[in-house]
Amino acid sequence: MAKSGPAESGLAAARVGELKKELRRLVRAIAEEDDSRIDTFEGAARALAALKDLRFRGSGNSNGALASQRKGESEIEAVVVPEHFLCPISAELMRDPVVVASGQTYDRAFIEEWLSSGNRTCPQTQRVLSDTTLTPNHLVRSMISQWCIEHGVTLPPPDQEQEEGLITGKERNALRRIFDKMSSSSSVPQQKQAVRELRLLTKRNRSFRALVGANPDTIPQLLSVLSAPGLRCDPEVQEDTVTTILNLSIHDSNKKTVGDNPRAIPLLIDALQTGTMETRSNAAAALFSLSALDCNKLKIGESGAMKPLVELLEQGSPSAKKDAGSAIGHHSLVDESLAILALLSSDQDAVEEIARAGGVPRLLGIVRDSPCARNKENAAVVLFAICMHDRTKLREVGEEEEKHGSISRLAQNGTSRARRKAAGIIDKWKRASRSTHYSC
Repeated sequence: MAKSGPAESGLAAARVGELKKELRRLVRAIAEEDDSRIDTFEGAARALAALKDLRFRGSGNSNGALASQRKGESEIEAVVVPEHFLCPISAELMRDPVVVASGQTYDRAFIEEWLSSGNRTCPQTQRVLSDTTLTPNHLVRSMISQWCIEHGVTLPPPDQEQEEGLITGKERNALRRIFDKMSSSSSVPQQKQAVRELRLLTKRNRSFRALVGANPDTIPQLLSVLSAPGLRCDPEVQEDTVTTILNLSIHDSNKKTVGDNPRAIPLLIDALQTGTMETRSNAAAALFSLSALDCNKLKIGESGAMKPLVELLEQGSPSAKKDAGSAIGHHSLVDESLAILALLSSDQDAVEEIARAGGVPRLLGIVRDSPCARNKENAAVVLFAICMHDRTKLREVGEEEEKHGSISRLAQNGTSRARRKAAGIIDKWKRASRSTHYSC
């Protein structure tokens, strides 16, 4: 049998789209009208039959790569799935049904996650399981496969990796409810409650973080809440919004999604300057998380984050200083930010956080490579302070000196202040080296 050409495949795909749209319209009409006419039912039956025919005719095409998880989900949404095909945990069509010791059937991925979390009971009966053996339910799996064929549903294979985690139907419904309450038509208390719920769910649920990030509308809608009347200056809403962004940024695939939103990074920087101490700390932590991507790192630097981060490093609580130090350590320390750090070099907490966040290699790089004498000077000032408070960092300084001689050159050719600080660093390194040598 000859295979369909590109034009025929395109027409078939367009026809499938039209039929699915018509079928959804008719199904909604049947569901919403108490006295639906007979021709509505007949129209839905004709659309379903035509869709089934197109599905079978198109099965010879090599479109396996297109049968993705999201495509399968959209197809499932167009039909009513028999309840006994749904996993009791996820409320979604089972891919790999298995039976537990209680006799109940679950989707393997979800019951494995339940058991690996330390649970030893059946989720449905709440009875303790005599063992944790999972037995494949071949009968149910065969019935689901047949049902999928009859209804034109593409179900991803059980072993297909789910990059977004085990997302359940309950989580999808929860997200819809939250964003319904977050809409502009809701009252201010409802909107505040919705943001708080989103903060809590994204904190404790990895798959929920993936679900929020995968929906392109959720992040813009979340950020728009802070512009709503009655919420614009609410410190609790600001804290919940910033913390939600932090939670979302933990999921690797969300880092670019959040960073690409033109309002996200400016919102975090504003929170660094105007929020409560916890809000400022979480904003710094979010910037640190987002800066794992170079594209975000550039945006954060260009948006003016360094100055408020350095101020938080000076003024913040112990945990806030730690978050600020980590965020600063992820960026190039140059010009104004470096000058501010030099001013803070007498603050032991600030100096320790810079060192803990990996600041020493960056400072040594500035001493070695920067063409700016002032930057070299400020880097030497901060390095000297770090070596004063943490002598273990002298080893890194020594390795740099032995390999490149950067500190010695600065002690000879730098500004007056840079020469003093560089000479002090070398003196401390030599003293530490002699002490180590004698102790051996």
